Amino acid sequence: MKTPQRLPVGPLLGLAGIVGFLLTWELIPRLGLVNPAFLPPASEVLGIFFSNLALGAFWAAVGHTMTGWALGLAISASAAVVLGLIIGSSTFLRRATNSTIEFLRPIPSVALIPLAVLLFGFKLESTLLLVVYASFWQVLIQMLYGVADVDPVASNTARSFRLSRFDRIRYVVWPTTLPYLMTGIRLAAAVALILAVTAGLIIGTPGLGNEIALAQSGGAVGQMYALVLTTGVLGILINLGMRFIERRTLSWHSSVRGEVVV
Repeated sequence: MKTPQRLPVGPLLGLAGIVGFLLTWELIPRLGLVNPAFLPPASEVLGIFFSNLALGAFWAAVGHTMTGWALGLAISASAAVVLGLIIGSSTFLRRATNSTIEFLRPIPSVALIPLAVLLFGFKLESTLLLVVYASFWQVLIQMLYGVADVDPVASNTARSFRLSRFDRIRYVVWPTTLPYLMTGIRLAAAVALILAVTAGLIIGTPGLGNEIALAQSGGAVGQMYALVLTTGVLGILINLGMRFIERRTLSWHSSVRGEVVV
């Protein structure tokens, strides 16, 4: 006797939510609740969005934004992993750096925009400065939590077997820290996209943010919303990609093996 297959309720609900949002957006300007000159109907914006897909300039802007996102995320994650392992493995360093980390972490990355412009002007490096600074703390904090969560019994056992520091990190610290690291990278990926777009929007570095600012200043309201929609689509794709990588990387972990798809 075959077990009846369950419908994928989660994706269907997500799709229903998107359709409901688009319908609400379509009706608000159509009913005159908002001036269509300031908020065009969803159908008009979607038409512009799909027409953009055939434009080379559009893909060039996406490429600039994603380059800043990818490089910034890679640099921040690499630095955070190394420093997280070093600081987290030493009680002295954790205590010595705690106040500095808590002081620097809340500083908004946008507050560094004047510094970025002074140092790098309107180049990619300005975007990288903002992206790296914002993303770094997401990964570092998770790394510190992960190293602190290492089972002391397992750590002492590794020492009693005279494992080298590298082997202790590889076989004891790393498996415990990896779930925290993947969470940090997933959070940092979203933050990195926000800052990559913000850099173009405020500083004027090449990318989607700069195109949004140009569309707004030129009165191309529909194009502006279409570009904003593009950033949202990129955010969804990045989140789905990070979720996929997280599941593949942590397929051995109970938090992933215990997930139930409904």
